[in-house]
Amino acid sequence: MTLEIIVADCLSPIQHGFFTRRGGASSGVFAGLNCGLGSSDQSDIVAINRARVAEAMKAPPEALTTLHQVHSTDVCVVLAPGTSKPIKADALVTATRGVVLAVLTADCQPVLMADAKAGVVGAAHAGWRGALDGVLEKTVAAMEKLGAKRQAITAAIGPSISQRAYEVGQEFLETFLVDDPDNAAFFASGHDGKYQFDLPGFGLHRLRRAGVGHAAWTRHCTYFDEDRFYSYRRSCHNKEADYGRLISAIRL
Repeated sequence: MTLEIIVADCLSPIQHGFFTRRGGASSGVFAGLNCGLGSSDQSDIVAINRARVAEAMKAPPEALTTLHQVHSTDVCVVLAPGTSKPIKADALVTATRGVVLAVLTADCQPVLMADAKAGVVGAAHAGWRGALDGVLEKTVAAMEKLGAKRQAITAAIGPSISQRAYEVGQEFLETFLVDDPDNAAFFASGHDGKYQFDLPGFGLHRLRRAGVGHAAWTRHCTYFDEDRFYSYRRSCHNKEADYGRLISAIRL
């Protein structure tokens, strides 16, 4: 099966892609394009999947640069291809041609950014914790240090868990209200005293508040489309032992 790659028109002509799970070599609960080195999938199969992604991005496997993601706000500046290391961080930026920046997700937001004129790109993994703490703003700031202008940066949020699938409790809501009472706008009433949180809506809000020129969401929900996407929350509801990780990539 060929790879399925979702692209955001707003990032054109920068090469990028939000890869679905289709077209991979993994099986079982990981069936498809599982690119998570931290999963319990067979490491050689994950390597095959990642090599397919690199090929689709017109790069050798060693150019695919990822991180040990920990829901932080740390940003790694990548200076050369083939420097991928198990660095604990949640975003990458580069102004170097040939480097493929990539983040892994399974409900959290994969956010790809570019200032095409300046020749600077970035990729961020933004779950609720990272988004609230400022990983998107720090990624924009790191791109600026490489020569980008924030008003010229375009940002695209890829497949993420949608609001109707993201049920949270009172304590979660209060965490956001303490940060900013206006964050109430990203919550809707759910069942049995629960709330539903709009993660991509919150991500768009933070990007626009940071002053990027354009921000959009592809409007794909990871939870409700099992055929195309992995979902951590869905795997928990299904009582599965593990789950696959989607990959999103961008390069100059």
